[in-house]
Amino acid sequence: MFARLAVNIPAISGIFDYIVPSELASQIQAGCLVVAPFGNQTVQGIVLELTDSSPIQNPKAIIDLLDPAPALTPPQIALAIRLADSTLNPLASIVNLMIPTGLSQQADIHYELRKPTLSKDEGTNYSEPSSKITSRLLALLNERGALRGRQIDSHFAKVDWRKTANMLVKKGVLSAKNVLPAPRVRPKFVRVAQLSVKPEAAEVEMESLGSTKQTLARRQAALRFLIQQPEAINLSWVYAETGCNLADLQELEERGLIRLFENEIFRDPLGKIEKQATNNELNLTPEQNAALQKITSTFNLQPSTFLLYGVTGSGKTEIYLRAAEEVIQNGKQTLVLVPEIALTPQLVRRFLSRFPGQVGLVHSKLSEGERYDTWRRARSGKLNIIIGARSALFTPLPNIGLIVVDECHDSSYYQAEPPYYNAVNAAREYALLCGAVCVLGSATPTVEQRHWAEIKQIQKLELPERVTDSALPPVQVVDMREELKNGNRGIFSRSLSESLAETISRGEQAIIFLNRRGTATYIFCRECGHVLKCPNCETPLTLHTGLPESRNAKSTTRKENHESRITNYATRNTQHASGITQPHPEHNRGDVSLLCHRCGYTRQMPKTCPNCKSDQIREYGLGSEKVEADIKAMFPQARTLRWDWDTTRQKDAHEIILTHFANHQADVLVGTQMLAKGLDLPMVTLVGIVLADVGLNLPDPFASEKVFQTLTQVAGRAGRSARGGKVILQTFMPEHYAIQFAAGHDVNGFYERELDYRKKLGYPPFAKLARLEYRHAENDRAEEEANKLAGRLKVKIEAEKRRQTELIGPVPSFFSKVDGIYRWQIVVRGPDPASFLQDLKLNDWRVEIDPISLL
Repeated sequence: MFARLAVNIPAISGIFDYIVPSELASQIQAGCLVVAPFGNQTVQGIVLELTDSSPIQNPKAIIDLLDPAPALTPPQIALAIRLADSTLNPLASIVNLMIPTGLSQQADIHYELRKPTLSKDEGTNYSEPSSKITSRLLALLNERGALRGRQIDSHFAKVDWRKTANMLVKKGVLSAKNVLPAPRVRPKFVRVAQLSVKPEAAEVEMESLGSTKQTLARRQAALRFLIQQPEAINLSWVYAETGCNLADLQELEERGLIRLFENEIFRDPLGKIEKQATNNELNLTPEQNAALQKITSTFNLQPSTFLLYGVTGSGKTEIYLRAAEEVIQNGKQTLVLVPEIALTPQLVRRFLSRFPGQVGLVHSKLSEGERYDTWRRARSGKLNIIIGARSALFTPLPNIGLIVVDECHDSSYYQAEPPYYNAVNAAREYALLCGAVCVLGSATPTVEQRHWAEIKQIQKLELPERVTDSALPPVQVVDMREELKNGNRGIFSRSLSESLAETISRGEQAIIFLNRRGTATYIFCRECGHVLKCPNCETPLTLHTGLPESRNAKSTTRKENHESRITNYATRNTQHASGITQPHPEHNRGDVSLLCHRCGYTRQMPKTCPNCKSDQIREYGLGSEKVEADIKAMFPQARTLRWDWDTTRQKDAHEIILTHFANHQADVLVGTQMLAKGLDLPMVTLVGIVLADVGLNLPDPFASEKVFQTLTQVAGRAGRSARGGKVILQTFMPEHYAIQFAAGHDVNGFYERELDYRKKLGYPPFAKLARLEYRHAENDRAEEEANKLAGRLKVKIEAEKRRQTELIGPVPSFFSKVDGIYRWQIVVRGPDPASFLQDLKLNDWRVEIDPISLL
C-alpha cells in the first residue's frame, strides 16, 4: 500500500508518494499525521490519500504514525487542495493552517560545538572574515549548549548567521544534524483521588488512621471529604479543603481506602466566561422569520450560500442561533466565524446560554494547550459549535451542517501574510465540500458580495429594520473647516462637545471613534520642517505615552488579529489633522516614546531637532490617547476607557474592557477599529466620529468602500434601545460620496455608485486581480527583479493572446520600505490572473490572488 503525502515544508508545493510499512497499514488512513524522510531530513507529513500503486520507483517508507486519529477530515483535505490551486500557495502551507500550533513541527538543524567548552578567547575572537557573527555564534553555543536553528534565529534578528554556521561545520568547529522537534503540545493530566471502598467501610477505619492527634485529624478530614465526592477530585482541592498532605493520601491508598491516579483534563478557555441567562422565547419579526425559514429549508437539500443583509441591530445573531439549533437537532455541527477577537466574548455568551457544554472557542490569544484541547474535542465530536476568528474555519468538526461568517465584509477575514487567503471565500468553498449551508451576514457587505447576490451566485436575504422600537440613529455631519473659521481649533466640534456633556449628564454612554492609535500623528520641527521618521520604514513616527520600557520592538508586527490596514495606512492621511489642534501640551519627556506602527521601532522623544538642533520640535495631529486625555480634561467626572491595540495586548483584555463598559462602569469608550465590529451596547446613545476622512484618499481602489463600511458600522452602535441615539460625524470632506452615503445609512446608494466606479475603471467584480510583491534589502535589486518579471509577463501575455489581461506596474509599493526592506509590486488585472500565473516559477515573490488592497 502507498500513501500520498503533503510534507510540512511550507515552500514545497508537491505531493509525494511513500510506502506504508506493513506494521502501520491497519492504522494509517487519509488525514493522518505521520513522520517521513525527505531528502536528508525527517519531516512531518499529512496523508492525503492511500493508493494500491505508485508511478514512483522505489519510494521511501513512512517512519512513524504520530496519531491514529486523522488530523484532517476528508472535506478539509479537499479544501486544502482547492485553496492551494486557487490562491497559488504551496499545498503544505495551506495544510499547515489546519494543524494546531504546537502540534505541527518543521524539520530543523541541530548545531553543537565539537569541543565541550571554549575558552573566552576562542568564543569571541575566532579569526574568520565574518568574525563578528562567528564570535557571537560560538559564544552563544558555548553559553547555552546545543541549539536548533530556529532557537538561534531569536538571537540573530536580521542577521544571516547560517552561512557562517555552515562554514564552521565544514571546518569541523561545529557539528550539525537534521532533527524533527517533538510536538510542543500534549494532553494535560492531573493527579486525583477517589474513594475506593463503600462509605460504610471507610467510616469503620476512621479511628485507626494515625498514631498522633494531628495525623489522625488530617487523614480523617481527607477521608470524610472524599466520601462526599461522587467522582475523582484534584489533589489540590483535597489539600485546600482538608489540610492533609501527599503522605497522608498515600497512607490512605496503602490501606486500600482510596485510589490515587491521573485524570486527563481539558484546558477550556470558556471556563472563565460568565454564563448569562437569556430569554429563549424571543419573538422573531416577520423578516427574521422569513429569512430563517429560507435558510433551514435548504438544510436537507443541496449546499447553499446566503447573504444575510441586515441593518445594524436587525437581529442577525438570533437567526444564527436558531439555525444552529436546527442543525444540531439534525446531528450536525456549526462553525461561527467572527472577524475580531473583540467580538468573541459577547457572541460566545449568547451561544453558551443557548447551547451549554457544546461550544468551543478558537482564536490566536488562546494558549497552545487550550487550542489543542479544543481541536481534539471538536475532532472527536464532543463539541457541536465552534466560534472564533478566521483560523476557526479549519477546526476538524466531523459533520458540518452550517457555516456562519458574521460581519463578512470585514478585512480581518483576509490573511495578509503568506499563505494569503480569504476566509469568506474559503468558507463558501468549505460549505460546498461539506454539503453544508453558508450564511454571510453583514450590514455593509462588500461590493463583490452584493454583486454575487445580484447575479444570483448566492441568495440574498434582507432585514431592513431593527428589531427594537428605535430606528437607525440620525447622523449629523459637521464640517470641521467651518469650525476652524469660527475659531474652534480643538479636537471636538461644538456640537459634539455639547452632546457629550448632555449624554454624560443623563447617565447614558458614548462612544468616541478615531481610526488612529497613539497621541500624535507625527513629530515635526517648526524651525526647519523636519519630520521624524522610522529608519526602517521611512514612515512618520507616532507619539505614545507610557509605553513599557521593555517593549519588544517587533511586538507590533506580530499581531494576528488584526487591526484593519486602514489604521496602519492612516499615517500618511491624517497629517491635515494638525489643523484642528494646537500642538499637544508638552509631556514629561521621560514618559513618552515614539513608535513605528509598521515595524515596532521605538525611540525616546528628542529634546532637539536631529536636523537643525532647534528645541522647537513638537507633536502634531491626534490619536486615541490624545482624544482620551482631552475628554478627561473636559469632563473630569466622566469615567473613560480606551480600546485600541495598545490596551488589548494582554490575554482577556478585550473581554475585560467590553465587560466594564457593558456593565456601565465607564461613561465614554474611546477606541479605534474594534468599535466597528458589531457590538451590541444598549446604553450607548451617542457616537462621535472624530475624523471620518482617515483613509479616503489612499491610492487604493477599495479605499472608499472601507471607509464607508467603517463609518456605517460605527454609527450603528448608537441607539440600539428604546432610548434612541444620534451620531456626530466630523469631517474635512463632507462632500465625499462615502461620507454622504454613510451619513444617510444608504448602503444601496453607495453600492450603486461604487459599482459604477469599479465598472468604469475595470476593478472587481468586473475583473480579477493578482498582486505580486518582491522584497529585498537593496532597492536597486528589488527594482531590477520587478522589471525582469514584468518583461516575462508581457511576453507571456502576447504569446497566449490574453488581450484582456494587463499589468499595472512595476512600481514601488505604497509603503515602499518596511522594517528595512524595500518592496516593489506588479498587479495583474484580467479575467483569470490565477490561471495566467499558474505555471510560472515565482519562488521569491509574494503572490496574492484577489487581494483586498493594492497598498
